[in-house]
Amino acid sequence: MEECVFCNIANKTLDSDILFENENLIVIRDILPKAPVHLLVISKKHIISMNHVEVEDEKMVGEMLFVAKEMAKKFGIFETGYKLVFNVGRDGGQVIPHLHLHLMGGKSMGD
Repeated sequence: MEECVFCNIANKTLDSDILFENENLIVIRDILPKAPVHLLVISKKHIISMNHVEVEDEKMVGEMLFVAKEMAKKFGIFETGYKLVFNVGRDGGQVIPHLHLHLMGGKSMGD
């Protein structure tokens, strides 16, 4: 996946400020933030979107949610509230075809 920006960040062939990393995931800041805290929890495995998640990816997707919760604590939005979003496909707002979870908070995220 040489042309995939998230694969290149995960493989360290594209420089980025990685805020968290383990064997399955990385977390970075969104470069076009929609909230004071806007992080991306990204699968290291190249999966196009939630529509392409397979049974063997179930644990990793759960891990994405857990890591997002922990990052909400670290960035001070755990108590006040935050939003988690998977965009799926172009019409769903997905810009990069690689599975990632948006963690947003630090302001009211209502409607």
